[in-house]
Amino acid sequence: MRAIFRLLPLPFCIAVSLAASANDDIPPDWSMCPIEDAVPAFPDAQAPTSSPDDRESQPTLVDGDETDGIDGGMYNVTGNVTLRRGDQFLGTDALQFDQETGIYTATGNVRYQDSGMRIVADRLEGDQDKDSHRIDNVRYQLIERRGNGGAERIDMSGTRGRMMRSTYSTCPPSERMWELRAQRIDVDSDTGMGTARSATLHIGKVPVLYVPWAAFPIDDRRRTGLLYPNISYSGRNGFDYTQPIYLNLAPNYDMTLEPRWMSRRGIQLGTEFRYLTETGRGVAEVEFLPSDRLTEAGRADEIANGINPDNWRRDNRGSFRFSGVQDVDSRWQARARLNWISDPRWVEDASSSLDGLSDIALQSDVGIYGRSRHWSAALMADYWVLSDYNLADANLPYHRLPRAVFRWEQPFGRWLVAGAETELARFEHADRQSRPGGSRLFVKPYVSVPFEGASWFVRPTLAWRYTGYRIDDALAQIIADGNGFPTANTSPSSSIPITTVDAGLFFDRHVDFRGETFLNTLEPRIFYLHAPFEDQRDMPLFDTGPLSFSWGQLFRDNRYSGADRQADANQLTLAMTTRMIRESDGREKLSASIGQIFYFDESRTVVGSEIPVDDGRSAWVADSTYAINDRWTIGASYQWNPTSRSEDLASVRTRYLVGDDGIVNLSYRYRRNPLTREDLVEHGDFSFLYPINPTWSVVGRYYYSFNESKLLEGIFGVQWESCCMAARLVTRRYVRNRSGDMNNAIQLEIEFKGLGSAGPETRDRLRRAILGYYRDDLYLVPPSEVRSRLPQDDTIPLDTLP
Repeated sequence: MRAIFRLLPLPFCIAVSLAASANDDIPPDWSMCPIEDAVPAFPDAQAPTSSPDDRESQPTLVDGDETDGIDGGMYNVTGNVTLRRGDQFLGTDALQFDQETGIYTATGNVRYQDSGMRIVADRLEGDQDKDSHRIDNVRYQLIERRGNGGAERIDMSGTRGRMMRSTYSTCPPSERMWELRAQRIDVDSDTGMGTARSATLHIGKVPVLYVPWAAFPIDDRRRTGLLYPNISYSGRNGFDYTQPIYLNLAPNYDMTLEPRWMSRRGIQLGTEFRYLTETGRGVAEVEFLPSDRLTEAGRADEIANGINPDNWRRDNRGSFRFSGVQDVDSRWQARARLNWISDPRWVEDASSSLDGLSDIALQSDVGIYGRSRHWSAALMADYWVLSDYNLADANLPYHRLPRAVFRWEQPFGRWLVAGAETELARFEHADRQSRPGGSRLFVKPYVSVPFEGASWFVRPTLAWRYTGYRIDDALAQIIADGNGFPTANTSPSSSIPITTVDAGLFFDRHVDFRGETFLNTLEPRIFYLHAPFEDQRDMPLFDTGPLSFSWGQLFRDNRYSGADRQADANQLTLAMTTRMIRESDGREKLSASIGQIFYFDESRTVVGSEIPVDDGRSAWVADSTYAINDRWTIGASYQWNPTSRSEDLASVRTRYLVGDDGIVNLSYRYRRNPLTREDLVEHGDFSFLYPINPTWSVVGRYYYSFNESKLLEGIFGVQWESCCMAARLVTRRYVRNRSGDMNNAIQLEIEFKGLGSAGPETRDRLRRAILGYYRDDLYLVPPSEVRSRLPQDDTIPLDTLP
């Protein structure tokens, strides 16, 4: 009987191959599907008692109303015949087996079930000795994943099989919205490949796609072949078609070719190469667009707008990206992130969203990183290339060629912690004439005495900060001229002691509110900082700038990023946080924080156009979030400056959940420069996913800049969804560059659940634009869509070191 049980999983392999779809971290939604199976459960089948891997070691139990036969001859079982082995069940009206020839026949109401599928058929026959088998008039239902279908006949010989006039769909039989049909499918289990001939995709009864011949995988082994195309239309590119071609080069590396035709620009060649070893992995991407027609069409605008000729579009354009890691040993890892673009306009022209505005420069870095229990270290180098055509190379950050970092922190007993931060870097700039370079040594040893208990902590810390330079003569002269000094210092330095005391208390109590029990906390905190003034005007500014004032800055020992400046301070922070945490599920009902810095002395250290920080008080910093109920949440952030008697920041946000899938988001954000009183940001953002009924929903976003009187992104679309099929039609208007030029796009995506989708990935864009479009994203903080300046600090994220 063993051959019968080896035969029947074949249709499952074929069905799974038809159901192969692109990886997606958002699973298909089957909630609209009726409780209906193409093949209902068999009431006389046993519950699985083991996994499929254990079948060979399980005994086969045969039962029936009547059994006759002789040893070594014909064996007949009739009337309610059942065969059971582990998770497998076979039922039929009659089973005949010739033990001498190995030929068997099962006729009448043939039923098969295991942990992955159910099958019904009219007849099952085969030759055990030749390992050849045939099933007639088959219907199947997948169990572990959604899918069903049938076949007129299945033939199998050894590891090869053939399916004649087969069908597959994830739709229920009563609502066959789409179905994949093939006249013939050949399967080879040894190679893991299948071949479909005369395959047709039907929507309803209408054939919409015909494929005369197609090869596909039937298992997890990767195979060379075509991937789903990407089709879209935009005002800049015109009709846009990309056809990915996957190349399985080896078990541990592969390549995807991505030829792309844009009716208004030409043919672009792209490729992605991936590799994976026991100690490393990496991805390299190349894009090349020869004779871009956008270059000639846009030249007049570049001249009219006075764009630097060095930043004009090139005739032959492209980009290169590489990201990889390589383990050296258990403590050390090499990393590389490389970026190259043909011209500063490439990022804008290659992007189809606000992502193209994220940075005005692209960074490349390579280095080796190490980490142990008490230390972390890195030796690296980084390099910048301009990606904003409105700027010149002088606006780029300094390259660090190279940069060495070492950090150490270790407790000595219960009451003493010692540590040190060190950095040695060489700085060079793309514009060496106006921004010469130099070298910098930074050392910051510290000791801390942490006193703490279950409901309190006091952590006094004493640190000593040394920064020393060896700078180029040209840079020294620039610094001298700018500061009015009569002489230039090529080796300036500073040495500043820093004292901090961080202390806090934790109070909690149980409170009842509207019939529920909450844990209410009260968390007062004080932070004292003292650093004496030292004149640092003869020191360069390589990678340092003022940080935006926020809650986190209340507890920092320096208001600048980087190591070029240490702010003098004699200040005390008073802050308070309270929370209400629902005890039934641990969710926060309320979180509110408020804090302020009291300056006892004037802070005289400044950077650029800053003015000294007067003694007195900083802006009040307040932040709160309140869940009105499980559907409606509101939050606000506010900074009120007592000196100017006006707000420096005001932010309001609210979120309302509609049904099981819908959401409405509304936010407003305003920030003012506290020194110049200039309005920096005033944005409003409204986004929604609103279900009209279980089938139809509308999506949209209106992201507007009030201070620029400009729409940043507008989205409106309709979504239709059924049990096994979905469609999304989205129109978008968005800013495509920093000059404010707009682009329009219309995108249509049709998804066949369990099979794949045709059209551009509209869902990825909607997921980024509408927080909560996918409910699992509700508690994620979305990245900023638009940043107007370069990051000031690019220190090593220690929590990502190996």
